Amino acid sequence: MRILIAEDDLISRRVLEATLVKWEYQVVTVCDGLQAWEALQREDTPPLAILDWMMPGMDGIEVCQRLRQAANPRPTYIILLTAKDNKEDIVAGLQAGADDYITKPFDHRELRARVQVGARIVQLQQNLSDRVRELEDALKQVKQLRGLLPICSYCKKIRDDQNYWQQVESYVTKHSEAQFSHSICPDCFRNIVGPEIEKFKPGKGTTQ
Repeated sequence: MRILIAEDDLISRRVLEATLVKWEYQVVTVCDGLQAWEALQREDTPPLAILDWMMPGMDGIEVCQRLRQAANPRPTYIILLTAKDNKEDIVAGLQAGADDYITKPFDHRELRARVQVGARIVQLQQNLSDRVRELEDALKQVKQLRGLLPICSYCKKIRDDQNYWQQVESYVTKHSEAQFSHSICPDCFRNIVGPEIEKFKPGKGTTQ
């Protein structure tokens, strides 16, 4: 998984980068809030970001607020990195749009645990997004059966988009997951099948 680090302090940034690389994450680093905001606007933006609260140009809080206000189809999981540890600041960071926080100087075990939580949530969001896409594709298939279908008045075949005529059951099976089992309705049995059976009964319809 790719992780964005936005930290203006060179030493902290290098320590974070080295730690995450050691844990086999792919890391993208920037040194201020403006660069972080630009990186988070790209199509290939990392799904997880660690943002320092205090940065020049744009602080981590403002980056969070802008990101949550933007129409981004793929949300970014944000961990706010801060030296502030009082409850009011923590609440302010979460209300600004951060998903989690960690205080400086950070404990490596705590950082790893919080990053792992973020990675799990990102994966769940991706799985949900994939499922929604599958459902949308399925709905598109269902919608193909709606609308005006050219059907022959005599043989009841349906004409598809390629001007090819086929049986109703073949068309429906192709455009949906429906399957057919053939039977005889009461009207057809009474009007068609029944009279045919009567013809073959002894003394019916034949001369000896």
